[in-house]
Amino acid sequence: MLRYFFSGTLFIVPLVATGYFIFVSFTWLDDLLNLPYPGLGFAIILIAITAFGYLTTNYAFRTFTQWFDRGMNKIPLIKLIYSALQDLLNAFVGEKKKFNKPVLVEINRENHLYQIGFITQSDLSELGLKDMVSVYLPHSYAFSGLHYVISKDRVTPLEVSGTVAMKYIVSGGVSGFREGRISK
Repeated sequence: MLRYFFSGTLFIVPLVATGYFIFVSFTWLDDLLNLPYPGLGFAIILIAITAFGYLTTNYAFRTFTQWFDRGMNKIPLIKLIYSALQDLLNAFVGEKKKFNKPVLVEINRENHLYQIGFITQSDLSELGLKDMVSVYLPHSYAFSGLHYVISKDRVTPLEVSGTVAMKYIVSGGVSGFREGRISK
């Protein structure tokens, strides 16, 4: 009986938590915009972001976007926040995705300690570091991580997609690698 209860819990809790999160998000957006119909705020924001994304791919609007980016990058404190957020978002959803090269990083040779991460820069010769790479190691269950500059011989490419590797890391290794093998 207890086994059935836990089996049901494993199915229902993620389903209810996801539904609750979506409900709270919709309610918050609707209350923020003071709209009478549930979900309308979410639909409006989704359409507005998509329309803006379409406009940014248009050549005429791209000029404005470049001008705006240059202006934002000239203001001292704003530049730091704006460019960091822009780079972070581009790493996940932009055309220049950075978390698409999952690797196994040897952290400690003596204790055989490894961690999965992502190569973010494979060429550091501009810094005089010819045999080094830049690797980001995300934390589990958090929106944070560590950045290391490490020797190339301590980094082994993994044969999984970046999405599957990130899911594995963020879940603390619980999700596994069932899906997303990269074929040679």
